[in-house]
Amino acid sequence: MSETMQRTSADKLRQLHQEIEKNVRPDTFPLAIRVLRPGEEVPDKAKRPLRDLQVQLSICQGITMSRRYGWTIAMGGEDLSCPIAKAAFHFEEPVSFYTEGNLAHGMYAETLVCARLTEEAVPKFTKEESGIIVVSPLNRAAFEPDVVVVYGNSAQVMRMVAASLFTTGGAITSEFSARADCADIIIRTTQTDSPQVILPCYGDRVFGQTHDHEMAFSFPYRMADDVIAGFAGTHKGGVRYPIPSFLQYQAKYPATYEKLNKMWEEE
Repeated sequence: MSETMQRTSADKLRQLHQEIEKNVRPDTFPLAIRVLRPGEEVPDKAKRPLRDLQVQLSICQGITMSRRYGWTIAMGGEDLSCPIAKAAFHFEEPVSFYTEGNLAHGMYAETLVCARLTEEAVPKFTKEESGIIVVSPLNRAAFEPDVVVVYGNSAQVMRMVAASLFTTGGAITSEFSARADCADIIIRTTQTDSPQVILPCYGDRVFGQTHDHEMAFSFPYRMADDVIAGFAGTHKGGVRYPIPSFLQYQAKYPATYEKLNKMWEEE
């Protein structure tokens, strides 16, 4: 990438970051995520969990580190502890014990048949789609993202949904299973090339320490200009965060309060 193109890309990332901060006001950093292609190098400042932190992590832990610490995290198969992530992102070949549903059976599904269906619902990369996952705060990313993800409360996610639909209309379709939200954020958003409302999974809450009030919203980076335009258009139309309260009404007070008001009116 030429120096001019790099500068243009960095400017666009900063602009998108600023618009999200202004219109959504998230508590944590909006994130840029890229799955590195063959031959692409890990950014110089990226931390590798096994090498730099001496631990293996789940992808949701890496995402939380990035959005709360401001770190750039790069995760390959050797950096991961979560077997579901290893299988979904194709860092390991899915074996029959996994595909039969044994990880979900008894915890998320009553029968092995149900568990297999639950496991099949997790989006998955092929071996060719797999690659090191790099996560960084949006305004600090030294790469062009595949996906942007923003964590927030339900009202903040609603604000993102409204902005993403402004230039197209319609509605967003997402899938929820209470499992593997890392795959929903990265794989489903990439493979469908469409925005996703993300319900943080059980693991994201236990290991990533995502709060009970938090949800997330992800979208393909190719939509950045449309989302920016959507923020401006919906703001002009009156869709804003924090949500404005309707206050143009007259309060009704306790009877003794109303009696005093009445006395003053009759003087």
